[in-house]
Amino acid sequence: MLLPLAPEPYTAPTDRDMLPSERREFVRTHRTCVFGYRRRNDGPAMSVVYYIPTDTGELLVSTMAGRGKARVIERDGKVSLCVLDERWPFSYLQVYADATLDADRDLAVDVMMAVAGRMSGEPLTEEGRPHVAAMAEREGRVVIRCRPYATYATPPRHMHRNDEVDQLTHWVSGVVPWDAADPAAD
Repeated sequence: MLLPLAPEPYTAPTDRDMLPSERREFVRTHRTCVFGYRRRNDGPAMSVVYYIPTDTGELLVSTMAGRGKARVIERDGKVSLCVLDERWPFSYLQVYADATLDADRDLAVDVMMAVAGRMSGEPLTEEGRPHVAAMAEREGRVVIRCRPYATYATPPRHMHRNDEVDQLTHWVSGVVPWDAADPAAD
């Protein structure tokens, strides 16, 4: 089942690294990411996309079958989604995922409907479904199913005034398995 748009995006803590459960909540409550994949030549390919989380932890991305995102999945199913914070101070969460293509037309329409809702901030009504279905057919839409296996977080660090430079701190984060449990409280 596709999850609805969260009323509020999760706000990352500014004084510590995110816990594994907070990383999953960050991903579940945001809506845009930089979708990245390896190219045979040159550097990685990246594009900003909307994604739709599911109740099983997958992240779904709609694309046209003829685009590079879809073509590369058939030869290399490793992708990265750099989930973008929607509030300042800006943070991000890198999600590493195994990806597969799904050509199910009904799923493609459902994902496109959900994306439209995220774009506008409110769900698209069923009256729009025939238009979205026609667009999905015309554009040859498919769904990229991303199954996260790890995350990397960076904290939101920002100065609001130049005299705060002595208060600016950073720390090292790390790659954490997607399904990791939170550490026990001290």
